[in-house]
Amino acid sequence: MSKLPVKDELQSRFEMKTVLDTSRMLIESKSSDFVLSNLLLIIMGKLLTTRAAVLLYDPVKDQYRIEKSKGIHPPEHIDINLNPDQKECSLLYYKDHRDELPALAENMEGAVFFPLRTSNHHIGFLYLGGKPGNQPYTGRELEFVESLCIISSVAIANTQLFEELRRTNRKLDQRIHELNTLFDLSKEFNLLTDRNKITNIFKFALLGQLFVRTFFLIYKTPDKIAVLGLSGLKKTPERDEFESIFNECPTDIFVPDETFLDEHPMIRDNQIANLIGITIQGEKVAVIGIGKRVNGEPFAETDFNFLKSLANLAIVSIQKTYLLEERIDKERMEEELSIAKSIQRGLLPDPIPEISGVDLAARNTSSREVGGDYYDVATTPDGNTIIAIADVTGKGVPAALLMANLQSMLHVLLPVDISLAEATERINNLIHRNTPSDKFITFFWGKYIHEKNIFSYVNAGHNPPLLLRRDSDEFEELSDGGLLLGAMETMMPYDQVEVSLEEGDLIVCYTDGVNEAMNPAQDEEYGEERLMSCIRENRDYPSEEILNRIEMDVKEFSNDILFDDLTLVIIKLR
Repeated sequence: MSKLPVKDELQSRFEMKTVLDTSRMLIESKSSDFVLSNLLLIIMGKLLTTRAAVLLYDPVKDQYRIEKSKGIHPPEHIDINLNPDQKECSLLYYKDHRDELPALAENMEGAVFFPLRTSNHHIGFLYLGGKPGNQPYTGRELEFVESLCIISSVAIANTQLFEELRRTNRKLDQRIHELNTLFDLSKEFNLLTDRNKITNIFKFALLGQLFVRTFFLIYKTPDKIAVLGLSGLKKTPERDEFESIFNECPTDIFVPDETFLDEHPMIRDNQIANLIGITIQGEKVAVIGIGKRVNGEPFAETDFNFLKSLANLAIVSIQKTYLLEERIDKERMEEELSIAKSIQRGLLPDPIPEISGVDLAARNTSSREVGGDYYDVATTPDGNTIIAIADVTGKGVPAALLMANLQSMLHVLLPVDISLAEATERINNLIHRNTPSDKFITFFWGKYIHEKNIFSYVNAGHNPPLLLRRDSDEFEELSDGGLLLGAMETMMPYDQVEVSLEEGDLIVCYTDGVNEAMNPAQDEEYGEERLMSCIRENRDYPSEEILNRIEMDVKEFSNDILFDDLTLVIIKLR
């Protein structure tokens, strides 16, 4: 076996030691910049070339970029059109592949491209410009470069893997930080009932976490679109413009296009970069507009995920404040209605006055907390008794207020020495002048004159009370009188009629909550015929029992569902 000359052997050992030292240094490094810089410096120092570069392949973009270079001015575009087999070669001369390889310098004579690869992946190329004096590279020099390329490829792959792991760890740390932030914010949101504080926390979270200074938050309340928070806007837009933005903004992330910007100049003027529609249970409840980040970095998908999570926390907390206010209002309303109900009950006679020779029973059942039905029993200055029943149009508080007015007017007129007809006329005119045109009262009242057993009455548009004589099965309707109260000024005097009563005679006064009660199918009323039949069947009972049986029959017919107030007054002579 022939030996190498001493000089060549020393050169070979030097190159081997260089390769080994370089290998250890590069593989142990975790910095791609260090690996590439040393690769170029070692090769350029060894081969005395003045131009070199490392081109790395980006598989995502499917293109090459010059990662590190010496002695060249990198071109804007790098086109490498080699097939997979060519990329597996040990080296490529530029002169042989002018159409496939990029011209990285003005003089490409003698330029060589060395593929950088591992056993599994193509990493890129090492470019070497020609030697000074256009001398060709020797075989030993090329082998030296190839050896360093193999070592460097492993080192580059390791640094890329390390950097990817480092990026992954940074992202993981960021996600953990964001989750901790969201967790802390959720606890803080849950403790707040002040919408201003919630929106302020939301604003500071945007600034501190995403570096966003310009934003607005609009929320859909049951009644309108409300602006709950804004910051950094040059001019506060009108509410109508916010409402239009809310209606036109799609759900999820929306980047305003030119058409949207033209329709909504405030978005362009305030440099709102993104609109985010927030939905809860499939319904859009809020829209958030955010400007560009202060640091100039674009928003990543993870940023939007954090923003949507943050927005959902804030919106749920804001919804909670509205629900809490609604609950407080409801409880306050219920308390006020309960007080109103007790006041209204206080306006009804309790207990019902005893009337000599008369078995009297009366009851009012409201379909709501307060109602518009009314009855009264009062003694007149001459010692006789006024019995009244009325029904105000509508239900609830307005009807109850009008009923209270009627009660006060009736008691004001009791001591006045005028007839029922004249008193009815005065009441009608007062109500007409002081109530809306759509509010009126059906009213019936009568005066029982004890000594003569006479019942003198006026019916102002009320359901005619039913008179059933002791020795008859036919009913008489007490319908004489005039117009209902409040519909118009009195044009004609009210008629006042007297009926004589005897022991056992029965009068049933009722409101339309009795005869107009509906069956569960809502296709049939209780009606006067059922009422008359019930009265006949129970005529021999005391008034209180007759009232109970009528009420029970009505509730059984309607399945105990009342859509209107139910009032009964039973008068039975004994």
